[in-house]
Amino acid sequence: MSESTARDALDPLRALFAHDAAKVTAMFLAIWALFYAFGTVLGYGNNGLLALVRRVTFLAAVYGIVVLALNIQWGYAGLFNIGVAGFMAVGAYTVSMLSGSPTGVPPGLGLPLPIGILGGMLAATVVGLVAALPALRLKADYLAIVTVALSEIIRITYNTPAFANITGGASGFDNLPTSPANALLLSDPSSTISEPTAVGEAVFSLFAQFGIQRFTAINTVYTVGVLVVLLVVYLVLERAGKSPFGRVLKAVREDETAAQSLGKDTQNFKVRAFALGCGLMGLAGILWFAMGPRASVTPVTFRPNITFYIFIALIIGGAGSNTGSVLGGALFASLLFEAPPVVRNIVTDAFDVSADPSNLIEALVPVAGGDLVPLAGFLLNNIDTLRFIGMGVLLVVLVQRRPDGLLGARKETAAGVSLAANTRPDRSDAAGNGGGDGE
Repeated sequence: MSESTARDALDPLRALFAHDAAKVTAMFLAIWALFYAFGTVLGYGNNGLLALVRRVTFLAAVYGIVVLALNIQWGYAGLFNIGVAGFMAVGAYTVSMLSGSPTGVPPGLGLPLPIGILGGMLAATVVGLVAALPALRLKADYLAIVTVALSEIIRITYNTPAFANITGGASGFDNLPTSPANALLLSDPSSTISEPTAVGEAVFSLFAQFGIQRFTAINTVYTVGVLVVLLVVYLVLERAGKSPFGRVLKAVREDETAAQSLGKDTQNFKVRAFALGCGLMGLAGILWFAMGPRASVTPVTFRPNITFYIFIALIIGGAGSNTGSVLGGALFASLLFEAPPVVRNIVTDAFDVSADPSNLIEALVPVAGGDLVPLAGFLLNNIDTLRFIGMGVLLVVLVQRRPDGLLGARKETAAGVSLAANTRPDRSDAAGNGGGDGE
């Protein structure tokens, strides 16, 4: 096959992957295939395989939502917010207070879940507005310091014993709002062993044919719902990014003085972008921590490390790209966070690695004699810690080799309509008759 023939054969594939939907779909299919293979090697049955794929899908979806929220602030407006965890905490705590059971500890108000979700997003938005008004007068490093300090103030306030009757103190909430999946599938949403609804009966019967347990089925339905939310958030932000609002934000990011000289109230646009991002961070906190399969709303859940995970994911995907945000969130959640422990289990099952040296020196000394088992044992037993080193190495490589991330270097739309030569209206007739209408 000649080079030109091969190139022609690849043209349809290039055309397909020119669309963002194809990139995201291909990435999710590859992640599902990889973790399905992991589960098969580990000998999981259908229930275990689905549970493994569902977990990585859920994490990819919630990471995608919160990375999209950060992209509006940093990728579009250039606002360096490293208080992401604090705004997620506001959303999760607020929905727990509003929609938690009145008989719980601490008691909630028992309001319908949609009201609780809207209240959580509104609370995160308001906190973002309050923080934005003074903080956005600062630049770069100073804004970062303010936001991370605010995040810690929020977390410590929730942890304070004086507010334990409202926030639960260090223990947090012990009865979180019922997830929509439970309400849809179960007659008593507070108990996973209650009688199913008509929809639940159909869903559980379908999953039971493949040996899927009820708990896994409920979590799978919830994960599908989170994927739908991710799609909606993506479409809304993609539309906003191409609107005049989004183009002004990009102008502010590139040169705020130039944007001001064109009559734009840049402070107003930055405040709106910051508040919008904070509201979506609150939504991510609700879906992830207040109603997720492993729901936990405690102060320790919202430590600053979550913020840095989100930034790593955005850097991988590329700041300024909504599609890159989804890709980065999914790749971080799957390959950097979930894959290492699964790989450890596979290697441990396949090979007899019984050595467990207490430190790296004891692991390296036998290598001189050709014994690699202690080093392998050390690496496997400390893989949870070593993956953080891997994240650091990845960041260094990205900054040096591809600072724009996977999709961050794409050309931005500069106008609301195409300015390409072949799409401009033909004005030759108008020019010939002096610019009139031709009649």
